[in-house]
Amino acid sequence: MAKKEYSFYPGCSSQSRTSAVNYMVSVNSMCESLDIKLSPIPDWNCCSASISYAGGQELERLALNARNLTLSERHLPGKDIVATCAGCWLNAREAKEKLDHNPQLLAETNEALKEAGLVYKGTAPVRHMVEVLIEDFGYDELKKPVVKSLAGVKFAGYVGCQTNRPFGVAGESFENPLYLDKLIEAVGGEPIADYEHKVSCCGGSLAFPEPEKSQKLIREIVESAYDHGADAIVTPCPLCQANVEVYQSEINRKYGTKLNMPVLYYSQLMSVAYGGTVKQAGLDGHVIKPKKLQEIAAKK
Repeated sequence: MAKKEYSFYPGCSSQSRTSAVNYMVSVNSMCESLDIKLSPIPDWNCCSASISYAGGQELERLALNARNLTLSERHLPGKDIVATCAGCWLNAREAKEKLDHNPQLLAETNEALKEAGLVYKGTAPVRHMVEVLIEDFGYDELKKPVVKSLAGVKFAGYVGCQTNRPFGVAGESFENPLYLDKLIEAVGGEPIADYEHKVSCCGGSLAFPEPEKSQKLIREIVESAYDHGADAIVTPCPLCQANVEVYQSEINRKYGTKLNMPVLYYSQLMSVAYGGTVKQAGLDGHVIKPKKLQEIAAKK
């Protein structure tokens, strides 16, 4: 019997051959160490993160999320719904907030769901994985499985936008959230306490339509990490991870810079600290190799 069991919304980016598959690999490794069981929602669909670009309106977005939440209610009753992707969590959480407090939107959404034989009831909370780690385990408990030291490696905790506003993590400041710093400390790493770009936008939604603006934001995020002596950036968001890592080479080409900063997930640090190998921590799936963490993971 797992210590904790949750209804799991995997999201599109965690699937095989997608941008955040290494995130999912490290989450699975981390969960094994913490005795967490993630039970995927059967027949889940996209959270609607991108359909607004294709003309999707509010009802369509609500119905897509409500379908996931309702399937969880049906197949995994009594289980909190957990997402690892910040975008998925934000969309599902926003949909739940609107449906739980707006009777007209609820009626319209249930009219749409009726075609699939579903009715949204709103019985389960929607949580991000970091909320689960902090609220259901706590930092002291997260220290217990640590078997490998991350001492001497400095990490810039980059929270980004989506896990910070409008909902955030309970008890955390919107301007200076500290949960990533505390998670880094819990597994023996050294957080950059005064990293001033921890909640700056990475320009994820601008990457294609306005790349100059997006890349300016990325450059500031990465250069700030360098200025503070960071060895790597750590984030809870797949879009931030991909955007900040992948475009460094393009910025270097355009501006003659030499950016080469690894961008990691908190779960990868935890997997390594808990004894995970390079493969188990998903460290073999990066464009910019996180060499210091790979070296620690390779140690017997």
